[in-house]
Parts: sequence; C-alpha cells; structure tokens
Amino acid sequence: MADHSPTGPVETGAQMDYPEHEKTYAGFITLAKYGSLFCGALLAAMAFGFFTTAGFFSSTILLILICAVGWFILR
Repeated sequence: MADHSPTGPVETGAQMDYPEHEKTYAGFITLAKYGSLFCGALLAAMAFGFFTTAGFFSSTILLILICAVGWFILR
C-alpha cells in the first residue's frame, strides 16, 4: 500500500527532527559564546599592546590568559 504520511515542509504537517535541531542550536550557542570571548579578549589585548609600552609579546600573553580564564568560567 502507498504511504500517505506527509514528507514535505513542516507547514504541510511533516515531522521535524527535534534532536538534530537541538544539536544545531547548542552548537550555535557554543560558537557564539566562545567567539564573543575571543573577540573581547583580542580587543583587550590589542588595546593593551597599542596604548601601553607593553609590546606584542606581553599582549599575546594577555590574550592567552584572558582566553584561558574565560574558557574556565564559561564551561
């Protein structure tokens, strides 16, 4: 017999793949969280390197330190 269950778009009554949707959303939130951390850390390290006499290596160490502390806090 023919299967007449809807297989098209959700608007027509097709079933959604909720576990895949939740996995994608969790991945997006994780990427946004750690991406924001890195952008903020980079901004702080660049300001530290450009507006003080600290230099490149000190600002790189600051970037790594901020990222490490932020990763520990955001886990």
